[in-house]
Amino acid sequence: MNGWLLAATAVLAGGVGAALWGVATGPLRRRVVAQNLSTALACPGLLLLAQGYDRPSYVDLALVLALLGPVGTLVFARLLADDLAGDPPRARVLTWAVAGLGAAVVLAVCAATGPGRAMGKLLVVGALLIGGNVVASRALSGGLDGVRRD
Repeated sequence: MNGWLLAATAVLAGGVGAALWGVATGPLRRRVVAQNLSTALACPGLLLLAQGYDRPSYVDLALVLALLGPVGTLVFARLLADDLAGDPPRARVLTWAVAGLGAAVVLAVCAATGPGRAMGKLLVVGALLIGGNVVASRALSGGLDGVRRD
C-alpha cells in the first residue's frame, strides 16, 4: 500500500461514509447536501486511486462523475425547490472544505503526473469538480443572487 492509496482510503471511508450516512438519515435539507458532497468527495478519491494503482482510466471515471454529480444535484434542487423553500440547506463551510480538498488532490496528482495531456485532463476534472460543487451547493441554498425564481 502506498501513500496515494492510503489517502484514497481516508477520503473515501471518512468523507463518503459520512455523506452516505447523511443521505440515509435526517431531514431533507441534510440529505440533499450530503448527496452533493458525496459526489464531490468520490471524485478526489477516484483521482487518488488512479494515481495509486497507476490506472489512467479511473481519471475518466472521475471526469464523468465531476460532470454528472453537480447536474444530479441541480435536478434535485429543482424538483425539491418547494420543499426546501421554507428551510433551505446551508452548507457553506462544508462546500468550501470539500472544494479545497478537491483542489489539493488535483494539484498533488498534477504534480505527480507531470506536464502533458494527462495534466490537462486533471485540470479539467478539477475545474468541473470545484465549480460544479459550488454552483450546485449555491442552488440548494436558495439560488444565485439576482436570479429570479418563477
